Formats: sequence, C-alpha cells, structure tokens
Amino acid sequence: MPPSSGPERFLRPVSPVVPPDEAALRATVERLAAVERPPCSPGEREVAHLIADRLRALGAVARVEEVPAYGSYAWPVGALAGLAALAGVAGGWSRALGTLGGAVAAAGLVDEIDYGRHVARRVLSRRRTACNVVAELGPRSAPRTLVVMAHHDAAPSGTVFGQTVVRPVARRVPRPPVNLPLWWPVVAGPALVALGSAAGMPGARRTGAALAALTAAAMADISARRAVPGANDGLSGVAVLVALAESLSRRPLPGVRVVLLSTGAAESLHEGMRGFARAHFDGLAHGATWFLNAAAVGSGRLVLLDAEGPLRAAPYDAAFGDLVARCAVEQGIPLGRGVRSHTSTDAVVPQRHGFPAVSLSSVDEDGLVPHYHLPTDVPEHVDYGCVADAARLTESVARALALH
Repeated sequence: MPPSSGPERFLRPVSPVVPPDEAALRATVERLAAVERPPCSPGEREVAHLIADRLRALGAVARVEEVPAYGSYAWPVGALAGLAALAGVAGGWSRALGTLGGAVAAAGLVDEIDYGRHVARRVLSRRRTACNVVAELGPRSAPRTLVVMAHHDAAPSGTVFGQTVVRPVARRVPRPPVNLPLWWPVVAGPALVALGSAAGMPGARRTGAALAALTAAAMADISARRAVPGANDGLSGVAVLVALAESLSRRPLPGVRVVLLSTGAAESLHEGMRGFARAHFDGLAHGATWFLNAAAVGSGRLVLLDAEGPLRAAPYDAAFGDLVARCAVEQGIPLGRGVRSHTSTDAVVPQRHGFPAVSLSSVDEDGLVPHYHLPTDVPEHVDYGCVADAARLTESVARALALH
C-alpha cells in the first residue's frame, strides 16, 4: 500500500461541514428519476447531459464522455447458463460433452461476473455507447486527487431481486451482508454439471443442470423487464455529487483536485467505469489518487463496505477506510463498518487497478438495501437525511485530503 494512502498522513481535524439542503437533494433525485434510463439508452444519455449541465452551472468543468459498452449482462449470462443446462442433459449419455459444456459455461460466467474480459458478451452482444459525466473542481496541479463516483443509469427489475423471502431471514442474522451472494448459485450450476459429468455423479449433474436452467430463466425475466426508477440505487449518489459541487463552489479546496464522476452502464457490470479506466487511469498517480464511491446512500443507515465482490469479497483499502471513518466521527455521522457485500459497485474497478478505494452505501433496519432493483425504488422511498450525511462525509474526506 502506498504510504500516502495512510490516514496517519491526514491527522488534522476537519471543521464541521454544513449539511446540504434536503429539499435540493430530493429535487435532484426527482428530476432524474422521471427519465427511464437503462444502460446505453437515450434516457441514460439525456440524464448524463442534465447532470453535466447542472455541475457546469455550479462552476465545475464538466463534460459527457462517450465510451464503448454493452447494454446488459443478462443475455450473455443467460446464454452461458442455458449452455450449462443443455450440457447437464447431454452428460447423461456423454460424460465428455457434459464435462466440457459445464466447464466452458462456468469459466465464461466467472469471466462475465467477476471483472473479466467479457468474452461472451463480445461474441453474443452488440456493442453500444455509454455516457459518463466527468466534472473537475480545483487545480489540475494539486498534489492529490479525489475521485467521487456515482452512477446515473438504472437497472431492470426481476423476480430474483424480490425481498419477500430474504427479509425474514435477514432479520434473524446478527450482521447480514448488504447483498446476499446471488451470483454463487449462478456459477455453482455449471460447475456441478462439469464435476458431476466428469465423476459420473448423476445427482450432482442434475442438480447443476437445474440450477443453470433457473439462472437462464431468471436472466430471461430480467431481459424482459423495464428499468426501475433507481432513486436510491444510483441517483442518491448523483445527488451527493451535485451537493458536493455546490459546497465546493462556495468553499474551494486549494490542495486537492476533486473529480466528480457519474458513470453510465454501471448496471451492466461497470461498463462505464471500465471505459473511464481505459481513458484516464494512466494519467492518475498511484499514491496521490483516491476513489470514493457513493452507491445507494439513501436507505437510512450509512455503511462503509470493507470488502466487496460477486464471488469473493475482496477487501478495500483499510487505511483509506480508516480515514473515512475518522471523518465520520468528526462530523458526528453514524457509520457502520465490518460489512462485506457480494455484489459489486464501480469501486471494484479502481480497486483492481491498485488505487485506494472505498464504497459508501446504506442499509435499513434489517441490514438490506430496500427496494434494490425493484420498481418501488422511487424518490419518496429515499431517506434524504441519510443522503445529506453521505454528502457531508464525502466533503469532509475531501477537506481532510486538502489539509495535508
């Protein structure tokens, strides 16, 4: 870990940060939630330009950057799961076919889900365009850079995201994750097909085929759904970016450059963020650049994810997390820690590239993100006091970096 990422380098206390106006936060969310904006859609583009215009009006140097992307993970994941289901059937009369089909499907799914090369979607999907908003505040010559991230596209819904069954279980778990490991059975199905076929274990092969068929059905269901409003999962973070721009326009930071990044195609597994990485990571100095992601920060209780990943929850930068936690204490903001999430936000991209990164989220009283990927993720279900705390905390982190 680079020495400059440690919190011991930033020990001077930060002055109290004025909370943003909650009515203004609500106005931002309501305006953008009215636009249907699945990944790589005209709605995503429209909202990107609305955000850029707003940030520009607040004094930021803002632009919309178009990056190549694919609009959905559901079709390639569903196709690979379907291949595994067929391999499970074929394995009943040809162990070689079952083993090969299951293994190829399992490897392809890991590649699709866990920040791989996305081979399946390159073969099966049409390349489209995502729209990122990139805005800058502060001098480019500043010795440190803080990239504050959110995303403005919205996910399609699906039966698999329903919380009717999950919520009673979560209430009985002392410290439930923000999201349950929904991707584990997706990969387990093809893996069981391959293992069961190779070892001559028909029970394992049939179980794997059944899991794969259920995955294919779930992906078909997601593909057929419209995008949800995404008021909390997405736009609450955008509201943080706008509030931060407004505050920094009144009280500039001379010692740090703040990049406000709102990505498109985040809901197709970080396509917009990957495009930003290709375009900008080479120009960002390791040891002098930090990434803070604001994802679904309107659920009621702020949490800092200590680890995240769809298959293996990889730890985030502990030193930067300690700095964020110290800022929360200084500002009197309750912040939960020790949380591991088995989905993935855009923060996994800079994490994989070796930058200190953290992901800020929120949960309800059951430890879940309410209305996650559901049509009920509407502006009236967002806790704007929680969003205001996220904005205050983010600004405090920026000011802590600037004080050094």
